[in-house]
Amino acid sequence: MLPVCVVVGAGPGIGQATARKFLDRGFHVALVARNLDKLEALAEALGHENVSTWTADVSDAEQLQAALSGVADGHGHPEVVIYNAFSLTPGRGSLLKKENLELSFRVNVSSAMAFAQLVLPEMKKNSKGTLLFTGGGYALCPEAKLTALSIGKAGLRTLAYCLYDELRPLGIHAGTVTVCGIVKQGTAFDPEKIACAFLELHDQPKESFTAEVMFDGK
Repeated sequence: MLPVCVVVGAGPGIGQATARKFLDRGFHVALVARNLDKLEALAEALGHENVSTWTADVSDAEQLQAALSGVADGHGHPEVVIYNAFSLTPGRGSLLKKENLELSFRVNVSSAMAFAQLVLPEMKKNSKGTLLFTGGGYALCPEAKLTALSIGKAGLRTLAYCLYDELRPLGIHAGTVTVCGIVKQGTAFDPEKIACAFLELHDQPKESFTAEVMFDGK
C-alpha cells in the first residue's frame, strides 16, 4: 500500500502543485474540499491514478471526520497531511461583523486544529508523520482591509508553532509555509515553487526539524 498524503482545502494553485509533488514521490494523494465538481476537475488535471477525492466542509467536524475515515479505510492512514483551506473575509476591524470574524477564524484556525486532532492519534502510535499548514504573510504584516484573514493567519502560525513544540519530541513534524506574497503562476510566487517548500519541510530529518519556511519569493 502506498503512503498517503491528504490535502485539505485542495484547489488549483498551491493545493494542486503540492499534490503533484507528493504524487511524484510515490504517494497516494487524497484531495479534500467542499465542491465535488472542482475536486474532480483537479483530479483530472493531475491525471494520475493514485488520486482520490473527498467532499467535506472543513468548518463541519463531522464531514471532515467522515472524509478522513474514508481515506483511512480505502487507502490507509495519512503519513502527510496539509491544511490548505482558508477563508478570505474582507472588512476592516471597525466595521467587521462579529459573526463574520468568528466564521473566518473557524476555517482559518479552529478547523485546522480540529483536523490536526483527527490525524494525530495514528501518527503518535507510529511515532512519525508530517502535519503542514499553508500560512500567509498577513500573519506578519496585517492589513486593515483584511482584518479577519490577518487574524486568522496569525492564529494559524501560532498554532503551527505550538504543535511543532509539542510534537517534535514524538517524531512528528508540524510546521507552516508562510507565503509572503500573492500566489500566481509565472511569478516569484509560482505555486510550483511554493510546493517545493512543503517538500523541504517534509524531508527534514528528525534532528533538523524546523517550524517554518518563510517563502518570500527570493
